[in-house]
Amino acid sequence: MKPKNELTRRQFLKSNLAAALAASTFPAIISASALGKDGAIVPSGRIAFGAIGVGARGQDVLKHFLLQKDCQVVALCDVKKDVLAKAKGLVDEVYHNNDCTPIADFRELAARKDIDAVLVASTDHWHVLHALAAVRAGKDVYVEKPLGLSLGQDQALRKEVLKRGRVFQFGTQQRSDKKFRLACELVRNGHIGKLKHVNFWAPPSTAGGSTKVVPPPATLDYEFWLGPAPRREHTESLTSNSNWWYVSDFALGFIAGWGIHPLDIALWGAGELAAGVVEVSGKGVFPKSGLHDTATAWDIDFRFSTGLTMKSASTPAKGSLTEKLGEEWTARYGPLRGHGTAFEGENGWILVDRESIVTKPDSLVELELDPGNFPRKLAHSPDHVRNFLEAVKSRQATVSPIESAVQSDALCHVSDIAVRLGRNLRYDTTAERMLHDKAANQRLLVRPMSGDWKLG
Repeated sequence: MKPKNELTRRQFLKSNLAAALAASTFPAIISASALGKDGAIVPSGRIAFGAIGVGARGQDVLKHFLLQKDCQVVALCDVKKDVLAKAKGLVDEVYHNNDCTPIADFRELAARKDIDAVLVASTDHWHVLHALAAVRAGKDVYVEKPLGLSLGQDQALRKEVLKRGRVFQFGTQQRSDKKFRLACELVRNGHIGKLKHVNFWAPPSTAGGSTKVVPPPATLDYEFWLGPAPRREHTESLTSNSNWWYVSDFALGFIAGWGIHPLDIALWGAGELAAGVVEVSGKGVFPKSGLHDTATAWDIDFRFSTGLTMKSASTPAKGSLTEKLGEEWTARYGPLRGHGTAFEGENGWILVDRESIVTKPDSLVELELDPGNFPRKLAHSPDHVRNFLEAVKSRQATVSPIESAVQSDALCHVSDIAVRLGRNLRYDTTAERMLHDKAANQRLLVRPMSGDWKLG
């Protein structure tokens, strides 16, 4: 799910900043600038960086790392030969050399002792295994969202990150957007009174997907691409983003893939109110034919033991499950965009998305940003990649650390389980388990993995 402000490859390569970066490629012969003079980065302070999964989303994030003068991309990994070659071409063109190493097996990249940090932007069903390999090899990790295919996977990764003292950044980049931080700080500091309710919405999965069995592309190692997922024949376009995103063997669909963005902001703003036991109920719509089998619409209610309530919905659309809801929200907030988070307090409301922040009363966005108005401050990050690299150097927490990543991802899993089972659930956010529902609790555990793949 690419943000609107992300650079295209052509724009990136033509930008003045990219040209400056390419012109300042670190040479083999140590020059005055390489020794740290004239404001250049000392070589010993440069972060050696690798990326696992360099398809469309991976390249989008990679471009931002290529802009950082204290970071050198030294290796890339993907099971698609054509994708790997394209990503290497991007790196080589920026650095004006051929030094970046293409690698087919992620374990080889993770084992390299010269790599400090790793981007994981592979298919969702590989995220945790790829991140675990990097963390266990002593690497810091930037992991694209959503996190795992189950809460059990999330917990395994959290355990290793904390045990090994690794820096972790989750790809919920809205936390590095000042609009979202302002919205959450307004809420946390009581500027709409006590927080009572949060609405949030995101685009749904799509139905369809061809079930026609065809040979996998010659450029793809299909068995390795499947990895821990159940064995299945290769179907037309299965391995493209427009299909595997919506197949439950590989992802939760957009209830997590997109939904985690506004949900994460809801939790960031709610803070300690989104704790304790939460009752979850709702409805979902699932495809009846085709390859895709993840929710194409949902309407889910959360009621926390603290008194806070939340509602999660697929983006309201005419003729959909959420059409009436959309009419109600539009009447209150004005025209809705495809995704957003709206905080409702005793004395007003705040709606924030990637385009704007709207408040009632209007004056809230004009508050002076001084300690008197905002005694409670959230982590400050003007740039998600920059925040990660600074944390790698300082060993401080990122703006999207592993603890909040698991918290947000967990409610995505609970949401999916609730609409699939079609019954009310009670989830303990502290114990991280369902209460009095063995079948629902089982779905939170680690999924069986194919072959020799395992978390341990």
